[in-house]
Amino acid sequence: MKQLKAFVLLVIIITLLPSTGLLGADLAGSKDHPLLRRFAGSEIVGYHVKRFDAYELQTSTFNRYNLETKKLEYVKPPLKPEGRLTRIWYEAAGDIGSLEVFRNYLNELRAKGFVILYDSKQDQAATGWNNYLAPFGSMDIQTNRSNYIFFAAERGGICAASAKKNRPEGDVYVHLTLVEWGKSDPIYKAKRGAYIAVDIIETQPMVQQMVTVTADQMSNSLTASGKVSLYGIYFDTNKWEIKPASRASLQEIAKLLKQQPALKLHIVGHTDNIGGYEFNMGLSKRRADAVVASLVKEYGIPATRLTANGVAYLAPVAPNTAESGREKNRRVELVPR
Repeated sequence: MKQLKAFVLLVIIITLLPSTGLLGADLAGSKDHPLLRRFAGSEIVGYHVKRFDAYELQTSTFNRYNLETKKLEYVKPPLKPEGRLTRIWYEAAGDIGSLEVFRNYLNELRAKGFVILYDSKQDQAATGWNNYLAPFGSMDIQTNRSNYIFFAAERGGICAASAKKNRPEGDVYVHLTLVEWGKSDPIYKAKRGAYIAVDIIETQPMVQQMVTVTADQMSNSLTASGKVSLYGIYFDTNKWEIKPASRASLQEIAKLLKQQPALKLHIVGHTDNIGGYEFNMGLSKRRADAVVASLVKEYGIPATRLTANGVAYLAPVAPNTAESGREKNRRVELVPR
């Protein structure tokens, strides 16, 4: 009976112990991305997720690191997708080389429907000390290894690749950086074996998170900068009918005008540059007209105190080359007359 109890206790203890090489050894709070499996036996040693970020997707070797601009310069211009960014570092310790893991990941990406955009092993320029495949300097990420573990590894084992998959809900990009360590290194907390950095970018427009600007805040902005930029007045794409979600912002504009009876305003519509100048000039003016009409009809503001103007994309506050900039340019501004 005692032997049976001891056996049962041993089974319970073994069952509760974390499995070596499985999720129990991963960095706390980390997990695999659902779109891409890990290399067998590898563990997560670095992890970072950001809801929305810009990313420079490598399409060639790095030519040099510009000390003045503190930026990498590429042989070919990188792609610049924006969206949800997931960064995962895996450690595959033991008698494992980076090329073996690299080939496995490329095969997995192809099987998942990705198109390979760049493969350093097919790039004759990806050799020599003047070309860089791994980022220059540290890679800042939550990790229980060194932030320099990719930069300081053996140069001959570096592999890099980029891939893309088209999806109706938004394209997905993957960038891989692989290195290998010939022996363990206590300074970099490195184990002998391969390390894999997987960056996954799920493209999506930035969700507008601007809060409603109050009448008092509008007044302060008019005093400080001579205008108020509003992102809480909503329209459907290429339309000028005001959406119901805009009511809070319109109420605050009306409150401002009632608090300051002598105040007269230009209501100025701004757009991004999609669709051309003539179209956006008309669209921005119609949206400004709609705001004026709403303030007059629904909030009792005299029409003589309001003037509608549209300036299309002639006064941007950010570049129109990316969605994050275009999002900031689509706005309504209040300017005193």
